Amino acid sequence: MTEHQAETDHDGTGEAPVFRPRKNGQAQAVSDELAAWMRTGWADTEMRDLGPIEQAPYTAKRRAALSGRFPGERLVIPAGTLKTRSNDTEYPFRPASDYVYLSGDAADGGCLVFDPRPGGGHLVTAYLRPRSNRGNGEFWLDGHGELWTGRRDSLTEAGALLGLATDDVRRLPEVLGEAPDVPTRIVRGHDPVLEEVVAGLRARGGAAGPEAGTETDTADAADDAHAAARRDEDLAIALHDQRLVKDEWEVAQLQQAVDSTVRGFGDVVAALPQARATSERYIEGTFFLRARVEGNDVGYGTIAASGPNATTLHWMRNDGPVREGELLLLDAGVETRTFYTADVTRTLPISGTFTGVQRRVYDLVYAAQEAGIAAVAPGRPFTAYHEAAQRVLAEGLIEWGLLDGPVDRVVELGLQRRYTLHGTGHMLGLDVHDCAVSRTELHLYGDLLPGMVLTVEPGLYFQPDDLTVPEELRGIGVRIEDDVLVTAEGNRVLSAALPRTADAIEAWLAGGWTPPAA
Repeated sequence: MTEHQAETDHDGTGEAPVFRPRKNGQAQAVSDELAAWMRTGWADTEMRDLGPIEQAPYTAKRRAALSGRFPGERLVIPAGTLKTRSNDTEYPFRPASDYVYLSGDAADGGCLVFDPRPGGGHLVTAYLRPRSNRGNGEFWLDGHGELWTGRRDSLTEAGALLGLATDDVRRLPEVLGEAPDVPTRIVRGHDPVLEEVVAGLRARGGAAGPEAGTETDTADAADDAHAAARRDEDLAIALHDQRLVKDEWEVAQLQQAVDSTVRGFGDVVAALPQARATSERYIEGTFFLRARVEGNDVGYGTIAASGPNATTLHWMRNDGPVREGELLLLDAGVETRTFYTADVTRTLPISGTFTGVQRRVYDLVYAAQEAGIAAVAPGRPFTAYHEAAQRVLAEGLIEWGLLDGPVDRVVELGLQRRYTLHGTGHMLGLDVHDCAVSRTELHLYGDLLPGMVLTVEPGLYFQPDDLTVPEELRGIGVRIEDDVLVTAEGNRVLSAALPRTADAIEAWLAGGWTPPAA
């Protein structure tokens, strides 16, 4: 990796900064002649004729729905900024999910601003980084200039793609500072600079709503800060409430993510001989290749857990051996280039066939998952599928003599959780644990609605040092996870193409099944 070679002078006006060579022993000097030459001789690439992205009609509807929730208020939805990985290198950028949901844009540093119109509704503007300035050297002297990181869309091109008004994001602090005083909310946690700007608006008075605009002492100021935080939290909750039900375009994206994930699991099975010769990292890397070829990335850290590592619920070290006679628990999901993720788990016998005790555990988890999937239907409580799966697991554990019945007592006290600590599923979408701050009365304690997508993933995990179970069970971990769409009639398992029963798993490992082609 090469090193960028300039420092910048910012004059605070919001205009493009002046770029100058860094004065250290590592950077190459930039002569006046070179600087002048770099300003000339470039073809005109400013404008391309671009049509709207395919989700543009859907993002417009989503923005309209959000606008209706907050009449007369300004809403600020940042994309987020690059995050440092080490020294002067950054992690690959992934935009904030709420920003993606409302815009479809993937550029770092952007921001959506909903400005209330006098007659009602909002004017929504996407504030973005424009093309790199060639006159002041930005495009080649700035480490984030286009010569270093690639061409960006012009603001006009971005507007055509997104179906939005656009403006230079470097002007946004100035624009907000001069904007009319109206109640303002921001989605927090993605852009600390913009959060400070919004805090300044509120301190100025009027911009935070009824809490602002009066003389306060220290205690009152703290109260105002808490009130502002609650208002911002209400915006985040409203967005997550809205995202609970997926539109048809989102469902198609999730199906695409699942289909790529199914092929990724097929890749892993084909690569098991190499994994046995190396480690779990070969499995992780094999799946990652599929995710990068067909999508943007993995949707979360892959869990490639073999043997006793499968009893660690979030095993992500993926550095253990892959041994004959043991099980491999693979929990992985491809994230599409539009940032929707799958989340699928299969537990596979590395040798190709389950031992008797492995199959006994697998079959109980499968029965629990079948009961959970059957409980997914519109109008049913979100908790119903968890309760159905947990009851089946409790019944099995009682039958094996690991728990004392009756089953109602075990479930009421949660005694089965010693061997199955996690819940049976979660919402799925732009985030692997989607809509995490939605209202509990709509989500955790609400009823399922058509268009919701969730996982069903019961598991049993017998720790290697757990003396409450027979030795033959210790070190066995099994989870089966599928992605399920709630439909008007019941449900559809999006990942149904991937083998799931013990017999089907063994047939797959014997070469009797191949994933559908892309």
